[in-house]
Amino acid sequence: QVQLVESGGGLVEPGGSLRLSCAASRIIFSFWNMGWYRQAPGKQRELVATIRSSGSTNYADSVKGRFTISRDNAKNTVYLQMNSLKPEDTAVYYCNAVHVTITNYNYWGQGTQVTVSS
Repeated sequence: QVQLVESGGGLVEPGGSLRLSCAASRIIFSFWNMGWYRQAPGKQRELVATIRSSGSTNYADSVKGRFTISRDNAKNTVYLQMNSLKPEDTAVYYCNAVHVTITNYNYWGQGTQVTVSS
């Protein structure tokens, strides 16, 4: 069973920064497209950013220019660097892994809380 473990969430003031990490186990990491999603209270889960096995990235318009997704295949880890955080970024952030060819292989982490507040 694939395991995804997120870390790095917390409370930060508006304008601050956080870096989320997602460590994957029991997979050949380079064969998986990775992503970050978030869900705020009372709202649907939404895409934040994705990074394909090739390294190409995609971002939600709301985070472009502020967030950066990256991956380290040697460490089986995907990161989300979040800068210039806003109160509306407050949510539970989830890591997602989808196999590059067998897209039914789709896994989620348990989530990490990010709260942006003064």
